[in-house]
Amino acid sequence: MPRRVRRWLALPAHERRALLLLALLQPGISISLRWFGFKRTHEWLTERFRRESPRPATADELREAQRLAELAKLAGRHGLSRTTCLRQSLAVHMLLLRRGLGPQLKLGVDRIGATPDMHAWVELDGHALAQPGMRHAAFVETAARRQSDTQATTSGKRE
Repeated sequence: MPRRVRRWLALPAHERRALLLLALLQPGISISLRWFGFKRTHEWLTERFRRESPRPATADELREAQRLAELAKLAGRHGLSRTTCLRQSLAVHMLLLRRGLGPQLKLGVDRIGATPDMHAWVELDGHALAQPGMRHAAFVETAARRQSDTQATTSGKRE
C-alpha cells in the first residue's frame, strides 16, 4: 500500500473528513479570488458563515483549530491543486466562523530579507494557528481606513 494511503488511513475519521473538505474548498476559493478578488471573496465568506455573536474558543477548540490549520497546509500541498497561504487561511477562517468562533484573518509581511515575503494566517483568540516560529508582522489597520470602510458601508457604496 502506498505511503500516502497508509498515512491517510492512519488519520482519525474526523481529520480525514476535514482534510477532504479543505482539499475541496481551496480550489473553489482560488476561483473566487480570481473572478471576484480578495475583498469580495473575504466579505462573502465572512457574511455567509459568521454567527451573530462569536464566542471565545475553549482550550479543546483552540487545539482543534490548530490542527485544522495544519490540515489546511497539507491540503494546500497535496490536494486537488497546490494553494497558497491565502487560500488555506480563507478556508480555515470560514470553517471556524461556521463553528461560531471569532477568528481573524491576518495579512502580513516579513521585512527581514532583501525582498518582502507576504503571508496570510488565521488567529483565534490571539493565537496564530499553525505558525511555529513565524516572523511575519501583520499589517495594521489605520483609523482612516476603518472610517472609510464604515462610511462606504453605511452609505451603501462598495469599493
